[in-house]
Amino acid sequence: MSCLTEKTIGEILENKFFIPSYQRGYRWTERQVEDLLNDVWDFITKTGKKDNEWYCLQPVVVKKTNNHYEVLDGQQRLTTIFLILKHLERFIESEKKSFEIEYETRNTESSNSKLFLQSIDLKSEKESKENIDYFHIFQAYQKIKEWFQTKANQGYNSISSKFVTPFLESTKVIWYEVSSEKDAIEIFTRINMGKIPLTNAELIKALFLNSSNFPDSDTEEIRLRQLEIASEWDRMEYSLQNDEFWYFINNSDNELPTRIEFLFNIMKNIDGVKNGNDQYSTFRFFSEKFKSKSKDEIDANWKEIKRIFQTIEEWFTDRELYHKIGFLISANSDITELLKEVKNKQKQEFRKLLDIKIAEKVKCENLEELEYGKHSDLIRKILLLHNIQTMLNNKNETIRFPFERYKKEKWDIEHIHAIATKVKVKFEDQNTWLFYNFVKTEQHTNLELNSQIENAIKGNQIAEDDFQSIVEYVLGDDDNTIRNLCLLDRGTNRSYKNDSFKNKRNKIIENEKNGTFIPVCTRNVFMKYYSKELKDLEIWNENDRADYLDDLKRVVYNFKSQVL
Repeated sequence: MSCLTEKTIGEILENKFFIPSYQRGYRWTERQVEDLLNDVWDFITKTGKKDNEWYCLQPVVVKKTNNHYEVLDGQQRLTTIFLILKHLERFIESEKKSFEIEYETRNTESSNSKLFLQSIDLKSEKESKENIDYFHIFQAYQKIKEWFQTKANQGYNSISSKFVTPFLESTKVIWYEVSSEKDAIEIFTRINMGKIPLTNAELIKALFLNSSNFPDSDTEEIRLRQLEIASEWDRMEYSLQNDEFWYFINNSDNELPTRIEFLFNIMKNIDGVKNGNDQYSTFRFFSEKFKSKSKDEIDANWKEIKRIFQTIEEWFTDRELYHKIGFLISANSDITELLKEVKNKQKQEFRKLLDIKIAEKVKCENLEELEYGKHSDLIRKILLLHNIQTMLNNKNETIRFPFERYKKEKWDIEHIHAIATKVKVKFEDQNTWLFYNFVKTEQHTNLELNSQIENAIKGNQIAEDDFQSIVEYVLGDDDNTIRNLCLLDRGTNRSYKNDSFKNKRNKIIENEKNGTFIPVCTRNVFMKYYSKELKDLEIWNENDRADYLDDLKRVVYNFKSQVL
């Protein structure tokens, strides 16, 4: 039989609360913590209150199990209340300073949620990073300490002690205790289906861990299976938080509420089920699967989720697959299709298929005709492949292409040697520009113009109308073709877009010494590793461009041969 009542914070101090594995982790933000404290403080300082007036918090839904309460709803508030009580415990006169609260899936040999909460005042930020729940809990506790300190600085003397009594005696939760015979996860799902904060992933987790799916199992067997699924869930979620792993299979953060939802979306897409694009379509897809409440059905679907994750994980750890699949994803291939293909092919067949797909992405008969602007999308793919294949060709190297940086830092197609018609230099900066960019070469044979430039470098001003013709003389003919293009992070690119090869080369060297990642082929270009005949390190000449183009052709046409 269910029971609805109100309980003060003081009345629940004797209780032990248990957060089961199907529940979402602690995710309250600092703003939510601050809002709760402000609301309670506004009530405490409210003028004209009646003696029996009290402040009401949102409901807490619980189910009594043995000597503790299983929390079905309200664990975010309960955890925050615990943290407030923890901060105020020296002012609480009762023997019991706070209730106990424990998260089921965060308890391992090296990590215990109950101990972490009880000793939160002694924890460091480093310790809080053991898992995502601890991090949010630690941040919330720091916010509570900061809030009380701020009030004290504002002149509220002894605010902590003034806060305690009203918080314990006049702050209540709506206490809803459900019958012990009712299925906890079914109630949890029904309560939360209408709440925006719950995600598809959290609702799906409740489906997988529903004890009614194991009708022929004893209590201990059910508990162990639930813990096994919850533990595997946590490992997958933790792996997906790694940006290197995430951006290997995604081109952006996708704005999913939680990254593990990506796996469930993939499984839905693999099944080809069209059940709507609303917020909870993925949850409804799995809910439909589990209507039979069969243990075999649960096991089969969880096995498929693990297969998807383990396949992606295998791709990530295999250096060749990491680079080739990473390229295809970056070139907007559908990971769902790749997962379908790998399921039905032998390993060597699948690797051959990847080469064919890559060849299709960079299909081009004449690379020398590709121009910036007209063919930028294809040029970007070719330059990306050139970098990736260059790394793969070194079989003894372990370094990997950083897809997360390529995508997060928004790398640009950059002209190796600046385009004269695009160079815009302020009048007062023209002498400096010439100083850094002019190099005497066989091309620069105009003695009169050379003399004018040298005088300008020494401080003599050039007429503004004449400067553009000097820029064209210094930089030479415009070249928008792929042989004058490379990849570079947007920050570095924008810092030197008006510069000649000479100045760009110097900045590349300086940036790399300071830790900036420079793509391997971009570095090779500015170090002139592609040049067969090394004449001048400060000029990107016709021979350099031809040799660079030859290397681009070698890589692209090698993949082209895969489809012949």
